Amino acid sequence: MIQDSRTPDGGSTGADDDLGRPPRYDQVIRWAEYITEHPPEVWGPQQNAVVNGQIESAQAADVSAEEKKRIREFARAELAEETGPDTENAERSDAE
Repeated sequence: MIQDSRTPDGGSTGADDDLGRPPRYDQVIRWAEYITEHPPEVWGPQQNAVVNGQIESAQAADVSAEEKKRIREFARAELAEETGPDTENAERSDAE
């Protein structure tokens, strides 16, 4: 079963139980408050640790070349949808 980060795990309680509010909203608000109340020297290394952990986890995954290509194409399509076609063309020309 594929888990969607927009849906709470079975048995979870708390902020994600309110059907009128997007899941994880409270966590995002708490993080925004935290980084406005603390200098980057405090929260920066914390954020880097999380991002680095995600990168290491992704690198450790056994993914075929075909699957990597599919993921990259999906990411490009999502970025193009968010930012418009001009950004996609600029990124593609930078990468070549």
